[in-house]
Amino acid sequence: MGRGSDPEHGIRVTKVDWQRLRNGAAHHTQEYPCPELVVRRGQKFTFTLELNKSLEYTETLIFTVETGPQASEALRTKAVFQTSELTVDDSWTAVKEAQTENATTVSLTSPPDAVIGRYQLSARVSSRRKHNDRKLGEFVLLFNPWCPEDDVFLASEEERQEYVLNDSGIIFRGVEKHIRAQGWNFGQFEEDILHICLSILDRSPSHQDDPATDVSRRHDPIYVTRAVSAMVNSNNDRGVVQGQWKGKYGGGTSPLQWRGSVAILHKWFKGRFKPVKYGQCWVFAGVMCTVLRCLGIATRIVSNFNSAHDTDRNLSVDKYVDSFGRTLEDLTEDSMWNFHVWNESWFARQDLGSSYNGWQVLDATPQEESEGVFRCGPASVTAIREGDVHLAHDGPFVFAEVNADYITWLWNEDESRERVYSDTKKIGRCISTKAVGSDSRVDITSLYKYPEGSRKERQVYSKAVKKLFGVDASGRRARVRRAGGRGLRCDELLKPATKPSIAGKFKVLEPPLLGHDLRLALCLANLTSRSQRVHVNLSGATILYTRRPVAEILHESHAVKLGPEEEKKIPVEISYSQYKEDLTEDKKILLAALCLVTKGEKLLVEKDITLEDVISIKVLGPAVVGVAVAVEVMVVNPLLEKVEDCVLMVEGSGLLQGQLSISVPSLEPQERASVQFSITPSKSGSRQLQVDLVSPRFPDIKGFVIIHVATAK
Repeated sequence: MGRGSDPEHGIRVTKVDWQRLRNGAAHHTQEYPCPELVVRRGQKFTFTLELNKSLEYTETLIFTVETGPQASEALRTKAVFQTSELTVDDSWTAVKEAQTENATTVSLTSPPDAVIGRYQLSARVSSRRKHNDRKLGEFVLLFNPWCPEDDVFLASEEERQEYVLNDSGIIFRGVEKHIRAQGWNFGQFEEDILHICLSILDRSPSHQDDPATDVSRRHDPIYVTRAVSAMVNSNNDRGVVQGQWKGKYGGGTSPLQWRGSVAILHKWFKGRFKPVKYGQCWVFAGVMCTVLRCLGIATRIVSNFNSAHDTDRNLSVDKYVDSFGRTLEDLTEDSMWNFHVWNESWFARQDLGSSYNGWQVLDATPQEESEGVFRCGPASVTAIREGDVHLAHDGPFVFAEVNADYITWLWNEDESRERVYSDTKKIGRCISTKAVGSDSRVDITSLYKYPEGSRKERQVYSKAVKKLFGVDASGRRARVRRAGGRGLRCDELLKPATKPSIAGKFKVLEPPLLGHDLRLALCLANLTSRSQRVHVNLSGATILYTRRPVAEILHESHAVKLGPEEEKKIPVEISYSQYKEDLTEDKKILLAALCLVTKGEKLLVEKDITLEDVISIKVLGPAVVGVAVAVEVMVVNPLLEKVEDCVLMVEGSGLLQGQLSISVPSLEPQERASVQFSITPSKSGSRQLQVDLVSPRFPDIKGFVIIHVATAK
């Protein structure tokens, strides 16, 4: 309840009833635990003012709303309006809903394009002097996906429940052939998160430079999402998360140990805006999803497998290898990540036209600068699919992430180079997001591009090339290759790699389990009717998910004779002791075989392997708000040796406060063990419980389960 006082005689406000329950239900904001009222723009909210005496028939209430420093009507950060019988679409209005002797119930409606943020509300009676306003209190105004006139309007209620109100989600990681789901706790309704999200906007460089103008632009989801994209990383500002891709996380938390955004946002805020160490792409995407859902913009997480990072914007990822197929780091500027995670938010593009409304790509991972700042987007997904890469913002970079060519160059000792045939990688595969209302994976590749090899795909590529380089590609990619960072001549780029007369692929003979030896075979096939000799150089390395090599774990050569149309298998074995010291938390290994055939033909075969692990979570009974329920977790020691000091780390919004840490008894080699604990849900509905097995001896083993919590009867 807010109170007002007046030293003068006359009418005054003595109490305010913000009608939190009624407004919260109507505005879908009842989950926010803030002390102040939280409402959405373009929709009326109601409150009751208790007065020390009745309003005269001729008297009206005059309200003032203000947000940000130096609020002004010219900047639309301040509005002064009085109670009337009508609402007006494009301005703040107040309607008297009911009046008793000493109380007046009023509904306020903001315009659907009002500035979002924290507002001060004050009022005076029309018969009083102008400077006699009484502060009634504060409220927070958010974007409104339920309001058809709001730029962020989303028509489907199921999608609004998923993309605005769901406080947990799933991030897809791994490799194209082995996609793994990881839980993430967005926690946008947790204590202080809304306040922190508003603070993120206030900490942005544009706000520090010119706060009044910055606040006035917060009516526009394009402006707000672009600002958040820059502020979630710490590259140009004291943003939220500091990136680290070197595999060393001293002085901070490994990116894979985060289970959600809440701990990160709290740490940033409590640490006086010192960037939190460390994040990688899914952490940046998880945090940005929290912030944008919290502010009322429908947002989801998207994973792109075999994602191009095209540094020189020539629409090709140029990878240099030595005679063993090992990546030459000092020469390779471009990269192709096993996967990359970004966000999509849903809103209208008033700047581009209605055909580009809908999902917009936003990426807070600091990869390349956009207008001098590490941020990316919003880029219309429709514009990417149609090759309209000239449209704001960052279309060329996103287009390349899903469409670039992957080209392998063999770097010879005499510093000459030649194209090597490799058909193992296609950029932009299995673009994935969580399904609405379930945990399944939905493939949304068709939203980003037309079917690979189709006439339409070639037309779009040609159009994009013309927009980027001002040349006509005639639907053929090879004609437009520009010289990359290695000073390649155009004739080198135009010359495609000859398809060799042998084929090869790696085949996994046993599931690749963490802690076990790996057994594979390199299968070679002679595609001709004559005998051929093949020299095979094999290499293997532990890698990060960016495919950056960490340490070599295999290096061997084989001479193979293939009879006419003969197939042969070369066994490949890597023992646990070979990889255990150098395995990163990504649990990934890259195998490469450079096959040198008679007549100078060359074939590169690659295989990305993610080591598998096991954890299972079971809820032992019905989950009800306020009632303890037991959870059983089955863990397995993946190693062939005894491990101690294992801990279960447990987290879940609405299921437990903060994080729970549970000691696990010592585990014998490959031992299965059951660990039980109880949780007491505080919120009903679909809730996500995350449980990670953490040990200093092996990378974290991550699991999650969805729990449907009933309301207490």
